[in-house]
Amino acid sequence: MDPSSSSGILKLLLLLTAILGYYSTTSYAASSLHPLAARSLDEHRNYTAISDFRVVNRRKLLTCPDPNPYLRITVSPNTPMSDVEYLTVTVSGVLIPDSSDWVAMISPSSENVTDCPSSKAYYLQTGDTSSLPLLCQYPVKAQYVSNDPNYLSCKNKQCQVHDLFGNCIVSTCNGSITFQVVNIRTDIEFVFFTGGFDIPCILTRSSPLTFANPNMPLNGHLSSIDSSGASMRLTWVSGNGAPQQVQYGNGMSQTSVVSTFTQADMCTNSDLPSPAADFGWHDPGFIHSAIMKGLQPSSTFFYRYGRAFQNFYIVNEPGSISVINAVTDQVNSVNVDSIFHIGDISYATGFLVEWDFFLSLIKPVASKVSYMTAIGNHERDYAGSGSVYITPDSGGECGVAYETYFQMPTPAMDKPWYSIEQASVHFTVISTEHDWSVGSEQYNWMAADMGSVNRSKTPWLIFMGHRPMYTSSNPVTSVDPLFVVAVEPLLLQYKVDLALFGHVHNYERTCAVYQGQCLAVPTKDANGVDTYNNTNYSAPVQAIIGMAGFTLDNFTNFVDSITRNVEDSFRIIK
Repeated sequence: MDPSSSSGILKLLLLLTAILGYYSTTSYAASSLHPLAARSLDEHRNYTAISDFRVVNRRKLLTCPDPNPYLRITVSPNTPMSDVEYLTVTVSGVLIPDSSDWVAMISPSSENVTDCPSSKAYYLQTGDTSSLPLLCQYPVKAQYVSNDPNYLSCKNKQCQVHDLFGNCIVSTCNGSITFQVVNIRTDIEFVFFTGGFDIPCILTRSSPLTFANPNMPLNGHLSSIDSSGASMRLTWVSGNGAPQQVQYGNGMSQTSVVSTFTQADMCTNSDLPSPAADFGWHDPGFIHSAIMKGLQPSSTFFYRYGRAFQNFYIVNEPGSISVINAVTDQVNSVNVDSIFHIGDISYATGFLVEWDFFLSLIKPVASKVSYMTAIGNHERDYAGSGSVYITPDSGGECGVAYETYFQMPTPAMDKPWYSIEQASVHFTVISTEHDWSVGSEQYNWMAADMGSVNRSKTPWLIFMGHRPMYTSSNPVTSVDPLFVVAVEPLLLQYKVDLALFGHVHNYERTCAVYQGQCLAVPTKDANGVDTYNNTNYSAPVQAIIGMAGFTLDNFTNFVDSITRNVEDSFRIIK
């Protein structure tokens, strides 16, 4: 803006007045989070993916007092969305770019009070009974517009007003950011905010965007149901609850069993609403599962799934998502029979739409080989839910979402332990979040399962669970000594070769260890690779293989075996 122009000065004064008016209202906006939601935010902050952004749908929002007539938000492409889409969101006509400007993806686009859990009580208590800009719309993703490096510097200026001599007296700025969108079955909108996440107010919003086919069968993933290799389970998600089919092999087919879950299935309590049962809830659609029988072990087969009469069929052709490319490359290039993901599965922690993004993420690998899982704290733990630990790590999901999406060959619901054999390896998979104490149901199952392995036929025994027994990270928060005392003797008694754990988000491996003592150490082969000789068995080797997490955990006092080497990065353990 040219300060020498009287019209420019007038516009500048109007803008400054608007900005001052905005900041005079920020304390009101900041205090508009309902007390119960504010408490939930505090209680869950160190345990889940909760954030100030995640509770924006429980905040009494303001429309920014901004007289800017040039402000626009556009989305490209602006057509019905495919199942995986990259959208470019552009905010233009911005007079003064600010580092607190951000864009949110929200869903659903329709404002309907009846769809909002306890909405009437929440909003009567906040004092607003008429309209809320976002009401109960689900906050999916957000980015600061400054992620566009040209935004704050206003590198891409656009003149809005010229004087009589053709000089620009009002210019505006713009910024563009990209969002990945997956088919979550509900419409989405993009909203332009300022004020950061703490004191947000709305500047403008886009028109609703729809998915081309919200009922599309999506994200099929495979899992083993037994040790025969002749049957596999296929699980997928759809917006349609009618049974569907999987067609496979040479003209064979199976009909899906359909399940879902509701807000009422989530864990919560009246004085501390959980994310899953309240502001993190998003309808999961319908989960379809079918068992493909009559397969030839160790062979490749093709399948498709969906509803033939609606022409909604998906063929198992994996896509490509950059963050999982390394795993995809391994599956495509080597003989991989199964993938084991030992807890910390999606890290949704009560924000249910994250399951859709996670299932889309793993599809390139989980649609090709058996994707086996174990439950962890971020899938199961919540106070009053029956888990061993009462921390709110699952955000109120308390195992329901996990066990619906990942149906392992377990004895029953909420008994998520199982075993399976592949070739010469027996895998015993347990839940560290359910009672493992001596004499408990799971303890007795562990002893019976490992004791039943015919080691002449199946010489290798691998034990898996989420929480580790040993770590160089902070053991106070990572290791339960009671778990070690109860379960470690079983590993020695049944001569477990290798124990794999997650929870700590990094990689480390022990010697052959028992009760904190190294009973054997590896030697190096000709290629410098550590080799453990179990001819004279001494104790199990234990390894932490990281699993999911927001950041890497630090090993402040790291001590490994002979090599004393560790690579501080996410890798694939194979």
